[in-house]
Amino acid sequence: MRDLQTIAEGARAAKRITARLGATEKNRALEAIASALESNTDTILSANKADITLARENGLNDGLIDRLTLTETRIFAIAEGVRQVAALDDPVGEVLWMKTRPNGLRIGQKRVPMGVIGIIYEARPNVTVDAAALCFKAGSACILRVGKEAFRSSLCLAELMRGALESCGLPADAINLVEDTSRETANQMMRLNGYLDVLIPRGGAGLIRAVVENATVPVIETGTGNCHIYVDESADLSKAAAILKNAKCQRISVCNAAESLLVHAAVAGQFLPLAAEALAPDHVRLHGCARTCEILGDTVIPATEEDYAQEYLDYEISVRVVDSLDEAIEHINTYNTGHSECIVTESYTAAERFLDEVDAAAVYANASTRFTDGFEFGFGAEIGISTQKLHARGPMGLEALTSTKYIIYGSGQIR
Repeated sequence: MRDLQTIAEGARAAKRITARLGATEKNRALEAIASALESNTDTILSANKADITLARENGLNDGLIDRLTLTETRIFAIAEGVRQVAALDDPVGEVLWMKTRPNGLRIGQKRVPMGVIGIIYEARPNVTVDAAALCFKAGSACILRVGKEAFRSSLCLAELMRGALESCGLPADAINLVEDTSRETANQMMRLNGYLDVLIPRGGAGLIRAVVENATVPVIETGTGNCHIYVDESADLSKAAAILKNAKCQRISVCNAAESLLVHAAVAGQFLPLAAEALAPDHVRLHGCARTCEILGDTVIPATEEDYAQEYLDYEISVRVVDSLDEAIEHINTYNTGHSECIVTESYTAAERFLDEVDAAAVYANASTRFTDGFEFGFGAEIGISTQKLHARGPMGLEALTSTKYIIYGSGQIR
């Protein structure tokens, strides 16, 4: 088992090679990774089965089990994501602009690799591949640290990817998985100054908070998702019910799933029964305000302040009746996590106000929040969804994993 210091030194050496690779070389390696995953599906599923067995024995909830689970379909989708990354334009080397100063200096800005990117994440083995592929295409080496629940699956995936790089004559240390899943190793990784150029946490609120508060290396904060669906007074109610059902129930364990429903008082009497009917097949538990309880009766659990701020990651949702668009926006900006928010409305004015005034990385008019995803946005895979405002915001694809440098051409100028 390689210790963290050995891994860090290997990644730092590998980054000098990955930074020099052209698009053709990187894409050939990514295709080798995708093929290796597809060719070793049974091996991956066997490792994943061991993870799932232990997770059930340790009492992981159904939402986390879903995040952990790989199937043949999911593995082939992961491989397809790698190929989509290969098909994307290479951002490294792009000159963003070039201007000539009065003294004749030509000054430009150019995209360059980050160097070594660290990612700390939880029970999501697919992140192992997504993160590695994106970092590699962006010209960087990566150090991945997964939670113990997904360790066996991730180790299998990482070894396959490292082997694919070697088969292309490239350093395996461009992709690294930390093999010690102890908390102390995670803390050490947060302090890898001189080795890590940036650290990205991807997981629950506790993990993200721990990294933000304890890291001494630069951090890009990805966020939890208390996402809202607001049904406006002018909404097409059947459209609203379909969007709500998809956003809440299509996959409960993801950060872009809806966790809160707001309904304008003018349509609450009509819409809430439709909402309850749409959510009933999945047995979604409703935590509602007093007016919600009046309309739907004893099936509703009275909501608390904590419910409005909750990321359930389960078949539960908070519900509140509001009297205006202003109240809906105020509620969302008070309780949301800056992730994804949706208004269902037939009013252009209401939609534009919502899009302008709601403070979140992705804001929708008449579409499910489930689309906040690098694949759906055309980025291929994603490294995570940033809910902060510096450097990157929203789904983070290749460009978000690069930095820039200024390039200056002179002809002997002195100051």
